[in-house]
Amino acid sequence: MALNLTQFKKDLKDALLTAQEKNQVDNLTEDPKDAPAVAMGNLADELATVIDAYIKTATVSTTVSTTVTGDCETPAGPGTIEGSGSGSGTGSLS
Repeated sequence: MALNLTQFKKDLKDALLTAQEKNQVDNLTEDPKDAPAVAMGNLADELATVIDAYIKTATVSTTVSTTVTGDCETPAGPGTIEGSGSGSGTGSLS
């Protein structure tokens, strides 16, 4: 699944509005001097949730190729061994 920037922007806006709603209450904390830290914490929590969900929609793909060569001893005498291979994969982040 490709990353959907339009949806991400909408989700970020919703997260900001949710944090604003949480922060616009009377007596956010017992001690008013703690209110800015609590408000920032609410904002950080909402943004982190949206960003984490967005990142997890990404698809990761990779391809690896390799060749191995070397000398070996066999009962019949010295020899050479070689091999090659490649692979690819696709997965999601979690």
